[in-house]
Amino acid sequence: MSARDDLIRELREHALVIGEVTLTSGKKAQYLIDAKRAILLPEGFAALGALVAEEARRVGATAVGGITMGADPIACSALAGGAHVKAFFVRKERKEHGLARWIEGPPLEPGERCLVVEDVVTTGGSTIKAIDRVREEGHEVVGVLAILDRLEGGSDAVQKAAGDAPYVALTTIEDIYPDRPRD
Repeated sequence: MSARDDLIRELREHALVIGEVTLTSGKKAQYLIDAKRAILLPEGFAALGALVAEEARRVGATAVGGITMGADPIACSALAGGAHVKAFFVRKERKEHGLARWIEGPPLEPGERCLVVEDVVTTGGSTIKAIDRVREEGHEVVGVLAILDRLEGGSDAVQKAAGDAPYVALTTIEDIYPDRPRD
């Protein structure tokens, strides 16, 4: 089995929650993919690490991260997967004490080549915020990666925000829940 097959299996088994929920976007849905339930277990984390490290190498990233909390385990998995990168987390609000930074982790050098990561893309809103913040802080976005794309239009918005940087979804909802109710 491939790392992608392992990730799909783990997401199906641990991350799929069926029942009405409110998504981050505010939209109501009949299911949720809570990726952290799968990727914070040994098999899911190992599979994710292999895939994220591979993508970081493919795009020549020197740093991997995105909006905290969704991106935190993904960025760390890149390190565990053997990528020679810095992991970082983008705060939702600037810290008002200490160093008052937007981006936490090892200091990123000006022009650092960043792979922006996200757990689940629905509308793409939080991914776009991460892309914008990384650029505002003086870094280059060389790729965008999501664990899962819900195939609800967010990928188009993310790709538009990413510009020439490729957007990759490791899985889609079709892989995890092909028989889902169509809203």
